Amino acid sequence: MKKLLTISLFVSFAMTMNAQPKLSANNIDEVLQAMTLEEKAKLLVGGANNFFGAGAVVGGEADLVAGAAGTSPAIPRLGIPATVLTDGPAGVRIDPTRKGTDKTYYATAFPIGSCLASTWNTELVGKVGEAIGNETKEYRCDVILGPGMNLHRNPLCGRNFEYYSEDPLLTGKIAAAYINGVQSQGAGVSAKHFAVNSQETDRTSVDERVSQRAARELYLRGFEIAVRESNPWTIMASYNKINGEFSMGNHDLLTKILRDDWGFKGIVMTDWIGIREGLPTIREVQAGNDLMEPGQPAQVQEIIDGVKNGSLDIADVDRNVRRMLEYIVKTPSFHQYPASNAPDFKAHAAITRQTAAEGIVLLKNNGTLPWKKGVIKTVALFGENSYDFLSGGTGSGCVHPPYVVDMLEGLQNVGISSSPTLTDIYRKYIEYAKVKFQAERHPAKWYQSEYFGQQKYPEIGISPIAVNNEVKHADAAIITIGRQAGEGVDRDIDTEFNLIPEERALITDVCNAFHAAGKPVIVIINSGSVIETASWSAYPDAILCAWQPGMEGGNSIADLLTGKVNPSGKLTMTWPISATDHASTKDFPGNIDFYTFKDMAANKRPIPGHAYTNHEEDIYVGYRYFDTFQKNVAYPFGFGLSYTTFSFAKPVVKAKGKDAVEVCVTVKNTGSITGKEVAQVYVQAPKGKLAKPTQELKAFAKTRELKPGESQVLTMVIPVRDLASFDEAGSQWLTEAGTYTFRIGNSSRDITATATLKLSEYTEKTTNALAPQQSLNLLKQ
Repeated sequence: MKKLLTISLFVSFAMTMNAQPKLSANNIDEVLQAMTLEEKAKLLVGGANNFFGAGAVVGGEADLVAGAAGTSPAIPRLGIPATVLTDGPAGVRIDPTRKGTDKTYYATAFPIGSCLASTWNTELVGKVGEAIGNETKEYRCDVILGPGMNLHRNPLCGRNFEYYSEDPLLTGKIAAAYINGVQSQGAGVSAKHFAVNSQETDRTSVDERVSQRAARELYLRGFEIAVRESNPWTIMASYNKINGEFSMGNHDLLTKILRDDWGFKGIVMTDWIGIREGLPTIREVQAGNDLMEPGQPAQVQEIIDGVKNGSLDIADVDRNVRRMLEYIVKTPSFHQYPASNAPDFKAHAAITRQTAAEGIVLLKNNGTLPWKKGVIKTVALFGENSYDFLSGGTGSGCVHPPYVVDMLEGLQNVGISSSPTLTDIYRKYIEYAKVKFQAERHPAKWYQSEYFGQQKYPEIGISPIAVNNEVKHADAAIITIGRQAGEGVDRDIDTEFNLIPEERALITDVCNAFHAAGKPVIVIINSGSVIETASWSAYPDAILCAWQPGMEGGNSIADLLTGKVNPSGKLTMTWPISATDHASTKDFPGNIDFYTFKDMAANKRPIPGHAYTNHEEDIYVGYRYFDTFQKNVAYPFGFGLSYTTFSFAKPVVKAKGKDAVEVCVTVKNTGSITGKEVAQVYVQAPKGKLAKPTQELKAFAKTRELKPGESQVLTMVIPVRDLASFDEAGSQWLTEAGTYTFRIGNSSRDITATATLKLSEYTEKTTNALAPQQSLNLLKQ
């Protein structure tokens, strides 16, 4: 009898186990009901590679893909797989080498964010997204942690290279194109850093104090556009506080605005911080944060204890778990995609080369470019970054590519030789510098490591005698001015925004010597961020802002120099004469040594005096400030030269139903070279109860390649809600009644066609969220 009872119990247990549901897109509620409280808590707390020194992490999945940033945990009993999250957004960031194999796992280094956005070409950015989505999937990852969507509030932010623009509309449209591209391949994104992450200094605890209007119109608007137009799988909450509340525990931000106002359906994850001092994990769950990264066992236990003691409602847990399950069933891991670990580098290199060439901005040209075939046979290459070209920035946004084409190789690939003497000098210096400066690296500056991206080494001086010797053997000179920046630290004015003495001397000496011989000098800016140009731009014959254009950079620049590609990039941020010309600079922290990873994980704040940043400039960021207050600039927002000329004619603006405005303009190539142009539509609102900038970008479009004399009619549709300002008193979007002027041109200060349209009042109610806790002394018109 006892034996029969044992068999019966075994059979009953086996049947119970077999009856457990296995996750599918159609049984999420059933799986949720079958989960234990412990399993639910575990699913909300992720795992990560333990380079933060943060102690134990949850789950055993951290090493599924070497070098990936983190995971969501697996629950095999219910058919729930782990998913893998990899850093980005300029390409898949994983370890290029692995233990036990000689195989390499390099990823394509695509152009950085500021270069991508400077294409003003959403279709092309979508193709970059497709390629990145493919590599994400082929390397057994599910989500790439990007795009970076924070605004260029100030040119000193160390992470501007990852971001797109000082303008929220352009940011949102470029991001939506990128996201749609990635997610078309069955991989996901995590749009970041939500929100108001405007600086790296003290980023894990700084309180970004900003008005509701500036938050809604500027810092949140790009995210709103991306959510509405591309439905990202995930969004990453930023480290910082907003008006006194940490983003990752901010119910106003993550629920009221993101979900209630915008209708976001995906998951929210934290940035990689772990346990926050003063921020209980249960408050993050309540706020709407679905995945805690990097997960720690204490967070799992806190969720369990919170439910048991009544401080955390199980309904909040179930809501977040359901969203996690809805995310998981979309992923390549859930669909058991057979990752090849072998992306199509050749095809992706071609996309990189094209995109970089279209994002490079021609800042100056006195007629020396493009070089006619056979005229320039030998070039003297100056500047250490001519030979150690920076393909991308540092930190989590760097990529480990199979190669980087520098200026030397790029010119050789189009049949132009360079000086062997200069090549020998710079190559030997770079070899020496890699040893010297790595050995002297400050231990707190973790980002100054080759693992976190290419390093910028100090420029060396070249004697005037050596420069004069090069004039005899070269037909032209190129000077590359490089700047590196990245996660964890902001830029300083004296050595990173401004030129250093060695660079100034190099420009002066080379220009004087080559111009005396009637030979041209071109300056290439190899920087992800804005630098000072006003004091030296008169010297060279041409200036190209190449940004950090990815691993094909040297080839892309050569394509432009030789006229194979006509420049069509446009600036997505204002280049001021001085860094202090920005209204935000006085409230922007100085450059300081930041944290070690261990300090970050422990949430220590060793640097006093950086507890908060007041956004006193309010809505007057970038060109909104410079154009409204008529400040002189080095290069205006939207600026970029071409080898040909274009005209804008026949502007037509008309209502398109009740909710939109249609803008049409005819763009004609009036020059002698085939090229592309960008039509930028700036709207000037009528005077009303809300003060407004002089004009704001509300639409843009890029032509196809137009042959000389050829025209194209560009049609752009602007939703009426996009013309609205945020009315804090009424917690609403408000488009005031009156006559609106639509100003069309190829920069914010080169308007050549205008049209007007009378509009009725439009309002749209929102939640009342993110109210400041103190006066901000806001800048007024």
